[in-house]
This record gives sequence, C-alpha cells and structure tokens, in this order.
Amino acid sequence: MPRSKMLPAELDPSARQLVTRLRRMKDHSELTMRQLATKTGYSAKSWERYLGGTSLPPREAVEALARITGTDPVPLLALHEIAADCRGGRQARSAVQQQDELDDQDERDEKGEQGERDRDQTASWVTSHPGPPAVPAALTPPGGPEPASGRFPHVALIAGIAALAVALSAVLLLVLRLDDGASQATVTASPRTTAASPPPSYTCRITRLDGRWSAGINKGRNTEIGYGATGADVAEAQCLLRRAGISPGGIDGMFGPLTLRAVRTFQGRAGLAVDGMLGPHSWKALRG
Repeated sequence: MPRSKMLPAELDPSARQLVTRLRRMKDHSELTMRQLATKTGYSAKSWERYLGGTSLPPREAVEALARITGTDPVPLLALHEIAADCRGGRQARSAVQQQDELDDQDERDEKGEQGERDRDQTASWVTSHPGPPAVPAALTPPGGPEPASGRFPHVALIAGIAALAVALSAVLLLVLRLDDGASQATVTASPRTTAASPPPSYTCRITRLDGRWSAGINKGRNTEIGYGATGADVAEAQCLLRRAGISPGGIDGMFGPLTLRAVRTFQGRAGLAVDGMLGPHSWKALRG
C-alpha cells in the first residue's frame, strides 16, 4: 500500500497514530501484502483495510505485526485500546439513539391502539345501553328528599389525595437520607483514595554530555513513542521540548494533546516529517 494514501478524515487521533505506526513498520520490513498475510494469518484484503484506516485491526493482528518486525508491542497496544474505546463509544451512542427512536415509535403505536380500543368499547356500550326507561310521574314519590349525589365520591377522592401526599413525603424523606449518607461516604473516602495513588513527578535537569542534550530522566534512551504513551521517556521529551522553547504543557510523563502539538511544532521547525511520533530522527534533533 502506498504511504502517500490519505487516511480518512474522521479517524480519531489515537487510531490515526496507530495506523501511521503500522504503516511505518510494514514499510521498514519491506513486506508485501501477501507476505504480511502469510506471516500474520490475516488476509491481504484485511490488511488493506487496517492500513487504510477503514477498519480497526484486532489486537492479535497488531501483536503479530509487532512480532514479525521486532517492535515493542506495548505502545501499539496502548494506542489500540484508546482507539477501540473511542470507536466503541461512538457505536454505543448510535445504538442508544436508534433504540430511543424505536421505543418512542412503539409508545406512539401503543397509545394509538389503546385509543382505538377505548373508542370501540364506548361505542359498543352506547349501542347496548340506549338509556334508562322513562318513569311515569305518578310513580315518583311526592315530596321525598333527594339523595345527596356525589357526596361519597368526593370523600373518597379527598382521602386518596391525602394518602398519596403522605406516601410521597415518606419517599422524599428516604431519598434525602440516602443522599446525605452517600455524600458523607464520598467525603470520608476521598482522602484515602488520593493518598493511595500519588501521581509521579519528574524534574528536568538539563545537561549536555558528549555533545547531546539530556534531561536526566530516561538515561539517554531514544525509545520511539507517540500519542497515548506514558512514563520517563515522555517526561524526557517534554523537558527537551521546553528547552527548545516549545511548551508541552506540564512535565507529567503523559503524551497527551498538548505534547502532541508541541512535537508537531518542533518537527515542522526542524524540517522533519510532521507525524507527531518521536522516532530516531526526532530524538536526534531534540538532543542537538
């Protein structure tokens, strides 16, 4: 596959970084698609989709390519996990929206059917009960007191409303108590959680040894790293980027969006390929 082929614009940064690294590994190994399929167990058509950015490769395919090219699989698998999470989130949101639309349609259909059944029952009742027969005036008791119509339904309605108000008050009180308990538990547990996992800290100690700049964090390693990587190698690069006058954000050992932007800016200034990856050429330029 030609390296000049553009990746889909909708790819998220982690998936784009993963595909870029897989392409580079294939090009360095000088393997054809057919040879790649034979060595990894995945067809040439599948690899065309993986390296074209139209399909996320399985974790096993990434491991297989790393194995046959002698590449450390850990950074690749970290990028793969981030890309899979991003793609899974988009698919889940789409599925939820489709399910909501189906539920709304079912509810509308059910209401329509219920309305038709109610109208049919009303029409049937009116047909079978045309009305009470007329009572002759002579049979009506003269001067008798009329019954108090509506008295008992009103009493029952008031009693029902009072019972409902009592039930709602009890439920509200229970919810407030549960919320208070949860808040107290959260406040109590927060100090323990924070104290149990302090974030790592790095200090830049810029020196020049044998004509090369060093921050004294990763012992002069030039490990290839990219978006999503963490650790001492990232912190070393952040210190050297800051020494070059480009801010990577904080020196936290996390290759995030700010560090990615700083790497690309440095590569552009140094006349390197602007791919956001810290490979041998970028490390050499950083160390001067």
